[in-house]
Amino acid sequence: MVVDIHTHILPENIPSFAKKFGYGGFISLDHNCKGCARMLRDDVFFREIQENCWDPEVRMREFHGHGVDIQVLSTVPVMFSYWAKPKDAHEVSKFLNDHIGEIVERYPNKFEGLGTLPMQSPDLAIMELKRCKKIGLKGVQIGSHINNWNLDAPELFPVFEACERLNMAVFVHPWDMMGASDMSKYWLPWLVGMPAESSRAICSLIFGGVLERLPGLRVAIAHGGGSFTSTLGRIEHGFNVRPDLCAADNKFPPSSYLGKFWLDSLVHDPKMLDHITDYVGENKVMMGSDYPFPLGELNPGQIIKSMDWTQIKKEKVLGSNALKWLNGF
Repeated sequence: MVVDIHTHILPENIPSFAKKFGYGGFISLDHNCKGCARMLRDDVFFREIQENCWDPEVRMREFHGHGVDIQVLSTVPVMFSYWAKPKDAHEVSKFLNDHIGEIVERYPNKFEGLGTLPMQSPDLAIMELKRCKKIGLKGVQIGSHINNWNLDAPELFPVFEACERLNMAVFVHPWDMMGASDMSKYWLPWLVGMPAESSRAICSLIFGGVLERLPGLRVAIAHGGGSFTSTLGRIEHGFNVRPDLCAADNKFPPSSYLGKFWLDSLVHDPKMLDHITDYVGENKVMMGSDYPFPLGELNPGQIIKSMDWTQIKKEKVLGSNALKWLNGF
């Protein structure tokens, strides 16, 4: 069983949320050519997507061709809408979650789903989390930060608490990258900012005591945890020499949490895949491709299959770890 936990999907048609809510910032789709569409934010071009970003039949043909059995669907992070008014973001979330839920229901054993939540309003987020569970989603995807809140913000703790209580997995994806306005050239927000965002998220969950207080919370971090494992020595050293700053909310060192969260395998480099697997353990890495986007692994799972690993280890990373993360057993 090969499971791809990191894939993104959009509805083929998105209503004009800007017109409905009376202000801008929302994404719309312009189907300007057959089989493709332009993502626009207030008429400003964001990205072009192909029909594999919305058509489940096309997706199945493609991922079956790569030997993938199940895709885990989540929205494109630009759709999070954390900046919007809470009730409006909740409506966007419901629209996106219903779309994913319908696909999961229509194609059982081919897709699993992660919802999105209006995280800027923890009460509404918990309400939508409960609804996500009712419509058959296995967890939620959230951003690496929520506006001005890092993931250790006390306002967010009840949401994580509810995820643990409801047995819902959490997938943390970088978005709204730090320093993006200073890195306009060379695609640097995606190449430099995204890895930093993933490390920001893990450090916040560790230093803030979220993982300590919620040992049953199943958190996975996109893109192999970004820069976290490659800078863990520095992070751990900082914890040891400046406990007054780093250990203010949690007395346990960062290294003690290795093996207590999951990473996807999307690191594009066999040496780095060995590195992250050595750090967090072969039970805590899962295949993730970032399908259908070009910065993802274009042949999902190929690097894992090419590794000089035992067959059992490959099977864990290709699928069985993901099933445990999704289902909690």
